[in-house]
Amino acid sequence: MSIEKTKTPRPMRWVPSLYLASGLPFYAVALIAGLMYKSMGVQNDQIAHWTGLLGLAWVFKSLWSPFLEAAGSKKMLVILFQLIGGAALGLVALSLQLPAYFAISIALFAVVALSSATHDIAADGLYMASLSNKQQAKYAGWQGAFFNGAKFISLGGLVYLAGYLEKTLPAAQAWTIIFAIMGVLLFTLGLYNSWALPGEKNAAPKASMHSIFVTLQDVITEFFKKPGIWLAIIFIILFRAAEGQIQTIGPLFLREAKNLGGLGLTTDQVGTAYGIAGTIAFLGGSILGGYFASWLGLKRALPWLILAMNTPNLAFFFLSSSMPESMTVITAALAFEMFGYGFGFVGLILFIMQVVAPGKYQTAHYALGTGVMQLGFVFFKTISGDIQIALGYKNFFLWVLLSAIPVLLMTRFVSFGDGASHGKEADTQNAPDNMAKTADA
Repeated sequence: MSIEKTKTPRPMRWVPSLYLASGLPFYAVALIAGLMYKSMGVQNDQIAHWTGLLGLAWVFKSLWSPFLEAAGSKKMLVILFQLIGGAALGLVALSLQLPAYFAISIALFAVVALSSATHDIAADGLYMASLSNKQQAKYAGWQGAFFNGAKFISLGGLVYLAGYLEKTLPAAQAWTIIFAIMGVLLFTLGLYNSWALPGEKNAAPKASMHSIFVTLQDVITEFFKKPGIWLAIIFIILFRAAEGQIQTIGPLFLREAKNLGGLGLTTDQVGTAYGIAGTIAFLGGSILGGYFASWLGLKRALPWLILAMNTPNLAFFFLSSSMPESMTVITAALAFEMFGYGFGFVGLILFIMQVVAPGKYQTAHYALGTGVMQLGFVFFKTISGDIQIALGYKNFFLWVLLSAIPVLLMTRFVSFGDGASHGKEADTQNAPDNMAKTADA
């Protein structure tokens, strides 16, 4: 598909709104849903099971991404899925007032997840098709900034608002308002983007569905022919073992009543500590982690990045052992944990970029690699609730620390190829932006 780039609207008119609309439904499913269910009395194992399964939409999106090339317009796809996502979030709000709210809301969140994952494919395709390589690099920072801006709005602002509302309203009513706001925001962004997004002109003839299927088959076949690919897949999955568990149970521990082993924080306190301070620390860590990997090279940096990502999980073990009352102490501990998370996660993104993706289908194989990465997160997220209930919070956080040992040992055996011994400057500079869009899925 060719685009008349000279007539493309100014990127700052549409790049921020495009990626804000990518982030809102993503964080609604990945983070906000779990906190909402916790407020409404759902058990940790059920929260982890079902919100974990919702993440499968981002695992398998690369399998249907080639078929979107057969669509007449990426712009229309983007708008369609923004409107579908906004409507589905609005229906989630209404479902919370029903007796069978849990089953109905999970089904609606599945619609949100599928539309969001498909939207991301079309949005990235429109971004790349509408901008030159130089422009893509220039606006990549804005892309990541506004995707994470959705995290500030949702996990920070809206969760804080939910906590404020919970003080005077039943939890179901409070969260109905929150998801109604999210639905209206996303629907409004869809309407705005119908005007702001660049149009596609002089479109080339579309490939047939058969030829797309044949290409997809070849992409998958070539992926699994890569030397050492199965060891790399195991490495990628285990990389997220500790993270998938801590990012699921950690916020629930913060909300859990003190007599049940939690810190007993209010929803608004979690929004302030985790959503605002934690997000700032995460972004700072990701930027510094990228520079660290660029300076040292992936092969030498990776063990340190794994340690940096997992050692700060001691913060949750400390919180569950000492049970501090001070919000300053709690916020500092969470910021420390999120900084390490951001710093270390760069290593996994670069491993996929520089070791797994290179070859005949570099872009497609990067997408498959990130799908495997998401599979690791989903698997450990899904089982985390059962493990926590069996062990209790304090022993669970100790278990999480031990979960990082296998992937650390594997750095001695996994192949890094020829390009990963020394940092690849271009890939490393873009790593924080790619990471910001995949880390919490």
